[in-house]
Order: sequence, then structure tokens, then C-alpha cells
Amino acid sequence: MVPRKLITTPFTSSSTAEEVLRGVDLTGVRAIVTGGSSGIGIETARVLASAGAEVTLAVRNTTAGDAVAETIAKSTEGIRPRVVRLDLANRATVTHFVDAWDGPLHLLINNAGVVTGGLERTREGWELQFVTNHLGHFALATGLHEALARGAADRDGARIVSVSSTAHMRSGVDFDDLHFERRSYDPQIAYAQSKTANSLFAVEATRRWTSDGIVANAVNPGGVATGLQRNFTARQKASLDAAEAAGVFTYKTVAQGAATSIVAAVAPEFAHSGGHYLDDSQEAYTVPNNADLAQHPHGVKEWALDPATAQRLWTVSTDLLRV
Repeated sequence: MVPRKLITTPFTSSSTAEEVLRGVDLTGVRAIVTGGSSGIGIETARVLASAGAEVTLAVRNTTAGDAVAETIAKSTEGIRPRVVRLDLANRATVTHFVDAWDGPLHLLINNAGVVTGGLERTREGWELQFVTNHLGHFALATGLHEALARGAADRDGARIVSVSSTAHMRSGVDFDDLHFERRSYDPQIAYAQSKTANSLFAVEATRRWTSDGIVANAVNPGGVATGLQRNFTARQKASLDAAEAAGVFTYKTVAQGAATSIVAAVAPEFAHSGGHYLDDSQEAYTVPNNADLAQHPHGVKEWALDPATAQRLWTVSTDLLRV
């Protein structure tokens, strides 16, 4: 079988989110950006608003969100994003957010994420990184499915963007011990598992929802210095420094880090094509699960795109939300 040709775009690792949106009119587009009060979430929301989109910042800290919204309004001629509280680790706030949403939705940018330095659990006893980075976003997207379908009907398609990471290469999803109840806790492995889950969600969401006009893609923003690293342990920081020294990645600006999210959100190449993993604004090549991260800093592991694993994760996630 001849391998499928990877999807490419005119953009590169040095492109900025603003450059991707140059000449694009998003008037009438309704977008949600989770984690829109910090890091690349701010830039993602800002450029969407500057192109005319009606943006909702879904954030834990609404005070910080309001400050960001005011800044965006001043830089985009008065287009002020809405700010709504959303704590992805708290199912009640996810349910409230979904129930309060009214009308169509065209773009869902699952950007929020957390990194912990040690084991933290939710009130259900679940591991925090998996819940915040994957399960909360899963609940949000499935809860907003009808709104996305309505958005797809009136705009020739709706898109979901799941922000993953090169870290996914460290681990697949351990279905036998999702929440580290038996194995020793390693925050790097926990984060990696959640980032693999982000990619698998895009695979299965696309399979299930393409007929509704909805596609989902996962993106790797690259190495960007943001508040995400504030809880890094000394070991995590050392690992990051070693990876940079080895040339595994080069730090990007926040504007460059947000570019791949915007490509997945608006580029015509991905308008009706989902289940992909994007890196540096292109579809990434697939590498074997035993591949060395240092040798393949821009690829995607097979375990992050496997359809059977994606279906299993969807089922497990649905069952967890019934607890």
C-alpha cells in the first residue's frame, strides 16, 4: 500500500498565529478557547478576535480572564471576548458551561493544560493531569456536540483543536492503571499519557462526527516558555534543558507557538480532514512506538493515532463520566 501523502500548508515553524490569519475574515464565527487567560491561549484568542470571531474565554480564574479580555478589546478595536468560568477538573463547572451555552459553535480550541510536580487527585480520586488535560475536555466537547453540529451546518463545517505535545512520545495510555493507583507516580509519564489522549480524542471524534460536519485535529505547539512549566520539578526542568541542548526542540515565541493551533482552526487544508497530529503547521509523520524522541522531535507515535485505542479511550472516558 502506498503511504498517504501528508497534508502540508504554506506555514513553517517560524510562522506566527497572526501570519496564519492574515487576510482571513472570521466574522460570525463563534469560538471557545479553554485556558484563554495565559500562555498561547491568550494569543490564540487575540488573533481569532482580531479576525472578527466572537471568542469565549473558558478559564478557571475569571479575574485573569477579564484582564485578558480587556487587553484584547483594546488591541482589536473593541471586540471583547466573553469570559466564562470553567474548571476542567470539576465536572459541575463543565456541565454548567455546557448547559449555559446557547446557539451554534464553530471552533472549540481545547488549549488548557496543567503540569504537576507530584501526584494530585480530583475529588473522585482521579489523577489530575489526565482529568484536566483530557477528560475535562472530552466532557466539554461531547457536551457541546449539538452546538458544533449546528455550527457546522451554517458554516460548512466545525472544527475542534486539541493541544497535545511532543511529550506524548514518552507514553501511551495505560488503561490498566489510568490514575496511578498501583504504579509509581511519574509526573512526566502522567503528562505524556494525557497528551497522547488528546491526540486519540481527535482521531475518534473525527470518526464519529465527520458525518455531522465536525472534524478534530491535535497540534503540538512546540517548546514555548509559559506558566505551564511553573510546577516543574528539578528533574523535569533538567529533562527539558537536556532536550533543548540535544536539539530535540528550539524554543518558540508565544506567537509562533499559537500558529499551529490557528492552522488547525482555519487553514483550508484541514477544513474537512481530521484525526491528524500537526507539528510546525504541517501534518506530522508517524514514527514507531519504540522510536527515540531525540531522533524524531517532530513526529507522532503510532499509539497516538491508533483507531482501536482511540475507540477504547472514548468508551473508557464515557464510562468514567458516568461515575
